[in-house]
Amino acid sequence: MEESAASTEEFPTGNGKSAWPVLAIERKQRGSLVDQIVAAIARMVNERELRIGTKMPSVRQFAKCNGISTFTVVESYDRLLNLGLLSSRRGSGFFVARSDVVAAAQPSIVPASPSAIDALTPDLYSGVSDALPVGAGWLPPEWYGETTILDCVRHAMKIPANRLRGYGHPLGFPTLRQHMASSMADDLFSVEPDQILLTHGATHAFDLILRTLTKPGDTVLVEDPGYSNLLSLIRHHGCIPVGIPRGDAGLDIDALETQARATQPKLMFVNTVLQNPLGTSLSQAQAHRLLGMAEQFDFWLVEDDIYRELAAPGEASLAAMDGLRRVIRVGSFSKTLSPVLRVGSICASRSLVPELLRIKMLTGLTTSEINERAVYHAISTRPYKRMVEKLVDQLRSGREQTIERLREVGMSPVARPRGGMFVSAGWPEAPSAQWNGKVVADRAVKQGILLSPNEFFMLRQPDSVWFRFNVAYAADAPLLSAFLKSVREEMQ
Repeated sequence: MEESAASTEEFPTGNGKSAWPVLAIERKQRGSLVDQIVAAIARMVNERELRIGTKMPSVRQFAKCNGISTFTVVESYDRLLNLGLLSSRRGSGFFVARSDVVAAAQPSIVPASPSAIDALTPDLYSGVSDALPVGAGWLPPEWYGETTILDCVRHAMKIPANRLRGYGHPLGFPTLRQHMASSMADDLFSVEPDQILLTHGATHAFDLILRTLTKPGDTVLVEDPGYSNLLSLIRHHGCIPVGIPRGDAGLDIDALETQARATQPKLMFVNTVLQNPLGTSLSQAQAHRLLGMAEQFDFWLVEDDIYRELAAPGEASLAAMDGLRRVIRVGSFSKTLSPVLRVGSICASRSLVPELLRIKMLTGLTTSEINERAVYHAISTRPYKRMVEKLVDQLRSGREQTIERLREVGMSPVARPRGGMFVSAGWPEAPSAQWNGKVVADRAVKQGILLSPNEFFMLRQPDSVWFRFNVAYAADAPLLSAFLKSVREEMQ
C-alpha cells in the first residue's frame, strides 16, 4: 500500500461534511482488502493523523466512501478493536482508542499472501478429496454404521405418493419432531414437538438465529477458540464477534462479564459439551454462572449441542437448566449418522419459534422431508443406540492413539478432551516469524494432507502453532507423523 494512502475527498455525515479521506485500496491484491484498511488506519493513528477520541465513520459511511462492502468494513473495524486501536460505544459508534501501535502488532496488519487453505476450503467438507482429511469434521462412513444408514435412506425413499404434492411441513417432518421431543424429555428436558424446528444442519440453524435476532452492528459473543465457520457467518451478517477465551478449565467467566458489560451483546454461541475444537465440557457450576450472566446482561444463549450423544451422561445442559427461556438449543445428526443427510434442529421457546419459522420459510420454505424421514428411521431403530455406543468406544481409542502419535513428534494437547472427535494439539513454544499454522497447513496440502490450523478457530492472535486433529484419521497415519516430524525439525 502506498504511503500516500488518502485523498482529500469528503463524504456527508449526520452533521454535515467530514474530512475523512478515501483510502487508496489496491484491489489487485486478492484477499487483502481488510489488511490494507487496517494497515492504513494503524499508520494514520501512529502518525497522529487520527488522535485519541476521534470518531470514526459509521460502517455504512466508510463503505460508501471507499466503494467497498459493509462486511469488509465490519471485519476491518473488528480487527482494529482487537488490536486496541479502536473502541466502540453502543449507540455512538467507533472511536480511536490510543495513539501508539506497538511493534508486536505490526505483523498482524501486514497484508498476507493468499493461502491455499482456509476454513471454507471445499476439500474439508466434500469428502471426495484424495488428501488425508485429518482436519475434517466428518467421520469415515464405516464408523457411522453404513448398513443402518443405507437401509434408512432406502426406507425413506418409499415416501407415500400423497406426500409428493407439497413442500413438507414447514417445521419439519412431524414424526421425527415427535420422536425427538420424546427422547429429549427422557434424557434432558421437557419440550413439545412444535418447539422443534428442523434445519439443513447446524450451520443453517445458526444462520436462521442470526437472521432472526440480530442486525448489522450488533455484538455477538463467541468462544475463542471456537467453531470456525461461525465467525465468518457472524461477520457476513454485519455483526461484530467478540471472543471469550476458552481453555482446559472451560470459559473465562470473568472475561465474559467484562465484555458483556462493555459491549451489551445480543447473543452468545457456546458449546456446552465436547467443544469444537478443544473437546472440553463446561462444569455444572460454570453453566450456572453463564446463565446468570445472560440474565444479568439480557442476552440470548445459543447452545451448540451437536456432540451431546457422544458425551458422557449427566454433562451440563444449558437448555435443561434454563427451560428454553433465554437458551436456544441447536442439534444435529451429522456426528452420529452422516453429514450427507443434512438434518439439524432448533429447540426454542414458544414465543420465538414462529419468527424463526417465518425466516426459514422466507429463505428456503421447508427442509427435505426425505432426509428427515431417513433420520427418523435410523434413530428409531434398535441398532441405533448400539451404533452410537460403538462409535463412542472407537472415538475413545482413536483419541488415545492420536495423543500418543502426536507426542512422538513433540506435540501436546492444548486441552484435555473429555470425549468426541477432536484433539487439538501443537508445539507450545512461540513460533518464529516465518511459521504459523496456515503456513504449515499450506505445506501439508502439497503433501496430500488436510490440516485445520489454530487460525481457523481464533479471534486472538495465536502465540503458538496448533491444529485440530480428527482422531478417526490421525490415530494411525504414518504420512501425517512423517510430515509433522519434518516440520518440527525445520522449526527448530
